[in-house]
Amino acid sequence: MEVVYKKPKMLTDTPLHYCPGCTHGIVHKLIAQVLEELGKVDGAIGVVPVGCAVFGYKYFKCDVFEAAHGRAPATASAIRRVVNPDNIVFTYQGDGDLASIGMAETVHACMRGENITIIFINNGIYGMTGGQYSPTTPHGEKGTTAPYGNIDRPFDIAALAAAAGASYVAKGSAYHAAQTTKFIQDGIAHKGFSLIDCAGVCATYYGRKNKKGSAVDMMKYQRDNAITVEKAREMTAEEKKGKIIIGKVCEEDYPELTEQYQKIIDRLMEAKK
Repeated sequence: MEVVYKKPKMLTDTPLHYCPGCTHGIVHKLIAQVLEELGKVDGAIGVVPVGCAVFGYKYFKCDVFEAAHGRAPATASAIRRVVNPDNIVFTYQGDGDLASIGMAETVHACMRGENITIIFINNGIYGMTGGQYSPTTPHGEKGTTAPYGNIDRPFDIAALAAAAGASYVAKGSAYHAAQTTKFIQDGIAHKGFSLIDCAGVCATYYGRKNKKGSAVDMMKYQRDNAITVEKAREMTAEEKKGKIIIGKVCEEDYPELTEQYQKIIDRLMEAKK
């Protein structure tokens, strides 16, 4: 019998601890699949901070470091300095982590051109700590700390990363698994800083607080309200409200940090001769 699907070898057999309907498991599978296809099962190093995915080290068959809340890019930057250049260094972060307490670390890692990949799971709420609104909660949507609706303008993390100097940025979603897999693959293969902004589903808090229905209903919403990056650029802010934007935001060749340092070292060593 022909095998049409099998679980990636990169994933352990540990049952996931996430809530029913959570899409973290989907994205874990996509990451594992990409690393396996790239032949990096033994050469990948992950960093997971405090958040829903804090137990990520239980699920990936590679070295996974824990980081303080928001500090995954800083930790990944330090790891990049000391490992083999062929190693893959990635972080797995949510919006309550990356877009809030970790914003400074994220922006400065973009600016420096760190050779790391950030997988950003954007479900628009603090999932682990009780459903508080986050910096990416859509305007008007509710959370534990915004019972009458969020009055802030949400961050567009992909646009912010591109403006801060990230040389590869893409937007995907848990529903659009094929496209998101390609973005993760391209981001990991890209030399320099890459960020994949993946729209996730939190049916337990975001879904219930905002009467979005079941996890299946929320996935169908991603399917039915997706637009491309190119189309989004032609739309007004009001027209884009509620849309799930999918596509590559930017890609450019820019020397990553350790390469630039090496050039300085080589120049100084040459001058000493």
